[in-house]
Parts: sequence; structure tokens; C-alpha cells
Amino acid sequence: MSYLIAVTGKGGVGKTTLSALIVKQLIANGKSPVLAIDADPNSCLDETLGVKADSTVGRAREEVRDEAADAAKNGISKQELLNLKISESLVESNGFDLIAMGRPEGAGCYCYANNVLKSVIAEISKDYPYVVLDNEAGLENISRHLVQKVDLLVFVSDGSNSGLKTIIRLYELAKEMGIVYNKLLLVINRLRGAEPPSKIEEIKAVCGADDMICLPDDAEVAEFAEANKNFLTLPDDNPIVSKIDELVKAL
Repeated sequence: MSYLIAVTGKGGVGKTTLSALIVKQLIANGKSPVLAIDADPNSCLDETLGVKADSTVGRAREEVRDEAADAAKNGISKQELLNLKISESLVESNGFDLIAMGRPEGAGCYCYANNVLKSVIAEISKDYPYVVLDNEAGLENISRHLVQKVDLLVFVSDGSNSGLKTIIRLYELAKEMGIVYNKLLLVINRLRGAEPPSKIEEIKAVCGADDMICLPDDAEVAEFAEANKNFLTLPDDNPIVSKIDELVKAL
């Protein structure tokens, strides 16, 4: 049975960076192979992990649509072709594999790509002890029941008042949509100063969060993000890596 970690929050708070560092420390702690899922249509988790997702679930669906007729002439069903395309879109690397949702087919329609990714997750995730799901902003992917149950749901925010209010909104939305999770973790990212925001303990209590960690505003991490560097190469003595390592060890 896979242990599923789903990372979400509003845009620009460092969800993808956090997801990449969780993958890094899962590997470092011998919990590989890890399945990394980029469920954000803007697809940038691959860069933070030092790989390139040349194909995505969205593109696979479009290719199947265009090639299905010719494949049928050779005795290949549409489903068989889709399965082949999906397997080709899986990026294999040292200690982890990655699959990306990519952009949907058609203007604004994610339904088919979402359903395909849902079936893919159900089918292939059982081969991995840990799965890290990097969501698009908000709870859209989880609310569409991309996964049935989350072991660790991670809400990421910065320390601003608006960011902290977003945590409350995410929690209320998760309750409203009946999202099932075993544990809830709050991550306050890019914290400036030694003390966490004064309201954070109150917010933690309101959400019934099991734990909370604060990550400092780190120049080295910011430089990696700005330069699109591979976060798997971030030094182990970096303070944020150390914090994520503590988190992974506690799973």
C-alpha cells in the first residue's frame, strides 16, 4: 500500500519546491522508489527534479485521438494505445519516477485528462511505497477525486495575513468536499524573522492540524528556484533540507 502525500496551497507559495524536497529526502532516507505526480497543468515539477517530462497525460490523450484510427487498422484498440502512451510518458530516474498531467485537451476541459490520470494513479502507484502529488493552486485536483484518500495532506502558505486566511479556506473547502486524509500538516514557507506569525497557533487549532513546520526565507533555495536548478542537488546541510528531513523521518 502506497503512502500518499498531497501538497497544495495558493499559487506562488512554494508548493513545487516543497514537493521536490520531499521527494529528495524520501530517496535520501531509503524510501524509494518514489512516484512524483505533477498534477499542475503548468508542469514544472520535472525541472525541480532535474528531469524533462517530454510527454504528459494531456498530450497522450491528444495523440490517441489523432492516431486511434490508424492503430485500429493494426488491431490496436484505443485503450491499448492510451495505455502505451501513458507508459511512454512516465519519466524514470534515479530513485523516483515522474508523471505529469500537462494541459488538457480542448479549451478549458480537464475532465478526460483528469479521469485518465486518476486511473493511472490507481494502477501504477501501488508499485511505489511513497507517492508525492504536487497539485495546482487550491484543491481542484483533489476535489475532483483524483485520489480517493490522502495519508498526509499538506497546506502550504507564506506568513502573510492573506496566506494564513487561505489555509482556513482550504480547510473549509476540504471539509465541504469530504476529502479524506489521515493527517494534516501546515507548512509556513519563506518565513522572515525568528518567530512564526502570531495567528498560526490559532489557525492550527481551527484546522485541527496534526503538525506545523516553519521554513525560513532561504537565499540558497531562492537561487535554485530562480535558476531552475535541480533541487535534488541542494546540499544536505541546507536548513530547509534539514527541516524536510525531520518531516520525512517522522512519517
